[in-house]
Amino acid sequence: MDAVDTALVDFSAGSPSLISTASIAWPPALRDRLRAVAAGVPINANELALLDTEVGACLADAAISMLSQSGVSANRIEAIGCHGQTVAHSPDTGIRSTLQLGDANVIAERTGITTVNDFRRRDMAAGGQGAPLAPAFHAAFLRDEREDRVVLNLGGIANITVLPASVRETAFGFDTGPANCLMDAWIQQQLGRAYDEAGDWAASAEAVPALLEHLMDEPYFERQPPKTTGTQYFSRNWLAQKLAPFEGVQPARVQATLLQLTARTVADAVHQHAPQAKRVLTCGGGARNPALTQRLAAGLGLPVESTGAFGIDADWMEAMAFAWLAQRTLAGEPGNLPAVTGASGPRVLGAIHPA
Repeated sequence: MDAVDTALVDFSAGSPSLISTASIAWPPALRDRLRAVAAGVPINANELALLDTEVGACLADAAISMLSQSGVSANRIEAIGCHGQTVAHSPDTGIRSTLQLGDANVIAERTGITTVNDFRRRDMAAGGQGAPLAPAFHAAFLRDEREDRVVLNLGGIANITVLPASVRETAFGFDTGPANCLMDAWIQQQLGRAYDEAGDWAASAEAVPALLEHLMDEPYFERQPPKTTGTQYFSRNWLAQKLAPFEGVQPARVQATLLQLTARTVADAVHQHAPQAKRVLTCGGGARNPALTQRLAAGLGLPVESTGAFGIDADWMEAMAFAWLAQRTLAGEPGNLPAVTGASGPRVLGAIHPA
């Protein structure tokens, strides 16, 4: 919840071309309310409805600002694909549910652009996890018949997409566990920084082996895919409970251990589920953390490269993916991969709000 990412994408040539981007910070008061709701602070129906509307207005303003910056008029845009801000995601309960805020009616009305949103719930209604959805985009544009690949997204949560070289084999993927969320939470708590720039704080100390093993003692890591998780699970509370027996450990060593946790859980997942992979392509904020990518390369024993070297900007992968998903929705084409989400079949995702 640090910013709203917007990306203007042209698909007219078949492959995506990134025209313009902008990252716009949430208004601090709105961001704090979103974080409180996502953390489980009680909210009544009226407050939730108001928050949904306010988030929609903020997202509309972000889109308008980016178009103004790019010099592209709104009447040239086919649609806005809006993921919204997740505040709840429960894919493993008896009745699966998820909630992304940001009223698309407000976005369509303010921008004058058809808006597609609510991408996850149809997949969940079909028995899926509703996530991750970006692997379908990875499979469409980063698959290569010459080698097996893995695309690794390092956002708050880490997820992998396994792309076999043979088109006869199904692409699949899942969330491996935390990527940046625990490291970000810890450095915010200890140093008041939003994130560990270049992983320098983690690199300044040694990991604590006993703490790492204690963190690894988490049932999620042993579950077989399809599976998904989120920052609502791997939260500050989760971390506090895990750290309780290790009171007194130097904070920098905790950060080093959290970095190692991300690297190890990703490497374990790749070794188990993509043993033939020849290359790992990274995207998301963690792709710009050299301490993390170096540790990943060592643990994987494979080349670890940015997706930018293969045509998809690593910083804007997720935003581009939801532009593509909106295009799929308008064309009546499925946007999920059942092998990833566990849904009973391919589904057209999203709700369309005409301009």
